[in-house]
Amino acid sequence: MIAGKKVLAIVPARGGSKGVPGKNILPVGGRPLIEWTVSEAKASRHIDRLVLSSDDDHIMAAALAAGCEVPFRRDAALATDASSTIDVVLDALERLPGFDLVMVLQPTSPLRTTADIDGALERLVASDAPACVSVSEAANHPYWTFRLGGDAQDTLEPFARPAGGLPLRRQDLPAAWCLNGAVYVAHADWFKVNRSFLSDRTLGHPMPVERSLDIDTPEDVERLKQILAPRQPPLPASAQATSTKAQS
Repeated sequence: MIAGKKVLAIVPARGGSKGVPGKNILPVGGRPLIEWTVSEAKASRHIDRLVLSSDDDHIMAAALAAGCEVPFRRDAALATDASSTIDVVLDALERLPGFDLVMVLQPTSPLRTTADIDGALERLVASDAPACVSVSEAANHPYWTFRLGGDAQDTLEPFARPAGGLPLRRQDLPAAWCLNGAVYVAHADWFKVNRSFLSDRTLGHPMPVERSLDIDTPEDVERLKQILAPRQPPLPASAQATSTKAQS
């Protein structure tokens, strides 16, 4: 609870991923991917209830083992490629009434920390905003993003035209932020009416790029393994000898 408001956190994780099959329970760093999110959410000072929304038995088992509640099975109609996270959240709020704030923590953001989770909640309740979402600095600035024109020569047409002309040096660019998918939180009643976390009053909660990796492709998985490798304890000498013998 925070500022007298009850918080429901939802981990949405359907089966049937196409880009990375089985990604929600893919072993990374010695544990299923979903466990990285569950463990950080469980350490939150403010979350009153942490639940999984899934249609997949294996994901449910992994979430339960990590300490996440699985109070229901998601309907098949909400577990297709065309299903939206918005509908999944509305379904959970209908099944589990009585919460003031609703949060979404996608398991594909495994580097998000408890501080990121609680920070977004604290930022929201300290304001009069209806919602708050996590953001990180844009890798490609919108002022340097173009479409190819419809003429025969493919003339560049900018997506955004800054007042005063286009800066040619990166250090002259204003800060630009993009959604990183790690944390979404809103007042539950507002969310039910607006069916979105985004509005012209939604707050941004900045997160560093190094914690903003979103797992969507096999390349993302390899990047995550590279990031986590230095954190893993070294193998005991006996295990290293066994590993070396097996490779020879």
